[in-house]
Amino acid sequence: MAEAYIVEAVRTAGGRRNGKLAGWHPADMAAETLNALVDRSGVDPAAIEDVILGCVTQAGEQAFAFGRNAVLASRLPETVPAVTIDRQCGSSQQAVQFAAQAVMSGTQDIVIAAGAESMTRAPMFSNISLHQKAGIGVGPFSDRIKQRYGVESFSQFEGAEMIAKKYGFALESHKRAAAATEAGAFGNEIVPLAVEGGQHTVDEGIRFDASLESIGSVKLLKEGGVVSAANASQICDGASAALIVGEQALKAHSLTPIARIVGLVVTAGDPVIMLEEPINATRRALAKAGLKIDDIDLYEVNEAFAPVPLAWLKAIGADPAKLNVNGGAIALGHPLGASGTKLMATLVHALKARGKRYGLQTMCEGGGIANVTIVEAL
Repeated sequence: MAEAYIVEAVRTAGGRRNGKLAGWHPADMAAETLNALVDRSGVDPAAIEDVILGCVTQAGEQAFAFGRNAVLASRLPETVPAVTIDRQCGSSQQAVQFAAQAVMSGTQDIVIAAGAESMTRAPMFSNISLHQKAGIGVGPFSDRIKQRYGVESFSQFEGAEMIAKKYGFALESHKRAAAATEAGAFGNEIVPLAVEGGQHTVDEGIRFDASLESIGSVKLLKEGGVVSAANASQICDGASAALIVGEQALKAHSLTPIARIVGLVVTAGDPVIMLEEPINATRRALAKAGLKIDDIDLYEVNEAFAPVPLAWLKAIGADPAKLNVNGGAIALGHPLGASGTKLMATLVHALKARGKRYGLQTMCEGGGIANVTIVEAL
């Protein structure tokens, strides 16, 4: 089977809700990451055969062929097509996998996987809530679905409460993100964006002075529960992108790969608990790749909630020292549809910087789905 390579992967620094990136239209924000891929890789933009862009809240400024609008806002020629996909939090990780599959099948040779989400300008659930307020329809879950699972709704907050009863990992996320930022570890992956007062290059959500006491003092979302805003991923504005190519494109365009895609898996399980599925997906991905968890040098497990990576570590028997080494979504933010390629950018650049070989990325997703992508740094 043909190989798929990552030539470049970039992301914007995260912006808090109503923060530094609030003035950026999401199509323009996404466009800057597409431009950066071309500038940094040297690829001929006219040779790009497709852009696959992940976005969760496809409403308002993120509606109406959002992926295509990102291309039209960029310096890519109008001859480059695009499509917008939604696999919830794993949308742009799925974009990576779709791009890799296109390259590995031989049907395309140069594809951009990307993601963008302005949670300020297209608030989470606004694609549902506006219909509800207008009295249109009954929402995404039909009575048939509710009856099948004996619930009135599906909530990741409830799922997080179900899988663990501790939150200590939240502090570690901030400490690692702060240390990585101060060491310049994100320098090669961040695309600067112009904001009032200069360039936005530092993730806005990091609490450099975080303590266990300050995290523990935040009000719980549910009385008697464990999940709070302090141990859940931060609402975030951001965009990210990765250039995926085949071997023929490497030669024809004199491109230098930074990673090879070793394996890709998507699985689905319990939609009520939903957040445990990365465990099953990881086991399947490792088996398909002929690898063991000890073979993996770094892991990026999306910190939707602190219990997610903690449960994953315990079930997989993974080394905590290799997990989210530069911090995760609790500190850096979780721009929903942009998080997949965001984590991929962080993973491949961290592997390169540390002289490591294999990396594994996984993401819990609404509906009880999970993606796993394994890469090899080159």
